[in-house]
Amino acid sequence: MSSAVKPVKNLTRKQVYTFFERLREQRPHPTTELNFSSPFELLVAVTLSAQATDVSVNKATDKLFPVANTPEAIYALGVDGLKDYIKTIGLYNSKAENVIKACKILIEKHNSQVPENRADLEALPGVGRKTANVVLNTAFGQPTMAVDTHIFRVGNRTGLAVGKNVLEVEHRLVKVIPKEFIVDAHHWLILHGRYCCIARKPKCYECVVADVCNWPDRFEFGAARQIAVKNIEAES
Repeated sequence: MSSAVKPVKNLTRKQVYTFFERLREQRPHPTTELNFSSPFELLVAVTLSAQATDVSVNKATDKLFPVANTPEAIYALGVDGLKDYIKTIGLYNSKAENVIKACKILIEKHNSQVPENRADLEALPGVGRKTANVVLNTAFGQPTMAVDTHIFRVGNRTGLAVGKNVLEVEHRLVKVIPKEFIVDAHHWLILHGRYCCIARKPKCYECVVADVCNWPDRFEFGAARQIAVKNIEAES
């Protein structure tokens, strides 16, 4: 079987609606798998998650946040103090420096509050477009789309949003996703990519959107089985 992502046609408007309708039915209340209880905790967690798993970040922040979960408290730890909590995460040296610098800026320029706009977020050390999108969407409910590896793959593979780079995919997704789905779309797509539309052996045989997917190779991975189930459900 070939698991390579081949160029596909973009989904129609009707297919896109059905795509997200199904994902909503499957996960009515999607959310990030990072542990957080405030916009600041989310900002720190997402910053730490670059090139790291959510599981590894949660293990570190579950110890860090009970001790320090405000800009002042984490800044007081200093770079070396913060490293002690996050040293199990990849690139922890640079991440510790960025988080401490970001805390200083939040304290001095934003009254220790996480900004609710892209420009101020992206001005923070260690915060790029993807991190800003996650914070704006998850913490503040803004209709942004953070495109990671999973979402880039799902967009291109299914035909939901075909693009050569993450920015193209992001813009396409924001354009085609109906308003009623846009706020939760990031979480639906990342979870679908993480647990079903995986890179090497996608689980097309259990995919809830197999019948509205345009990936030519989906039948090699059992899509016909799931499509048959959908047809039976539609007739009953």
